[in-house]
Amino acid sequence: MAYYDLPKTERAALAQRMEAEIARETGNGTQNLLLQYAGDEDTYIRKNVYLALGRLYAQDPGNVLKTIAAMLGSDMPKVRQTAINAAGEIGRKDFEAVQAMMDKGLTDEHHMVRNAVIGSVKKMGEKNPVPVLAWAKTYLTHPDKEIRREICHGIELRGRTHPQDILPLLQALEMDKTARVRNTLVHVIGQIAYKKGCLETVVAHLKGWKNKALVKEALDEIVSVHERYAQFAVKTPAEALDYITNHFD
Repeated sequence: MAYYDLPKTERAALAQRMEAEIARETGNGTQNLLLQYAGDEDTYIRKNVYLALGRLYAQDPGNVLKTIAAMLGSDMPKVRQTAINAAGEIGRKDFEAVQAMMDKGLTDEHHMVRNAVIGSVKKMGEKNPVPVLAWAKTYLTHPDKEIRREICHGIELRGRTHPQDILPLLQALEMDKTARVRNTLVHVIGQIAYKKGCLETVVAHLKGWKNKALVKEALDEIVSVHERYAQFAVKTPAEALDYITNHFD
């Protein structure tokens, strides 16, 4: 039976039991039940694992980090994915403790582990932006196009509320010739321009970019996002287009 097929009280009891078991195994250096849970087919069982490890870090940081590092050595992609997600929970407050794990996850052979890095960068960057963005910046010129694309995507969430924090990083990609990187860059620019005060910040920054063809794509995407996210956007599509027309040469 899947986690969310259980009644609410049974889900709570299961999560509590799992956390107690994970705490015990983390403390004594074993991973029997932990690995079963971390590799479970049910996304929410795996989520309970990484949330539990994130909470346990405050009580037993050394053993939790050892546990996550051991999980990253598993031959099971779901276990490695859970490990990266656990590291991401820790990195929301203590990025330095998990930076090496994020480095390792970025080059993992399996896409689900690399995607976990993207998700972790999003949540870490939102809560702990200074070290996370400094780390992300070092990968924006990486020779591997997929790493550049993943980092670009990962810093998006911080940009939705603080576009000024990530626009200088995004600009490092404006001349990137890889279509997947360019498309992700355009997508992210659109995503960071529809909340209060963000369009103005993004448009002002784009004026300084040299790749005018890319900027045109990005401006078109901004208007498109205002259409697709009309119920969430501060401006209507017409207002966004009017602002761009009046403030961008």
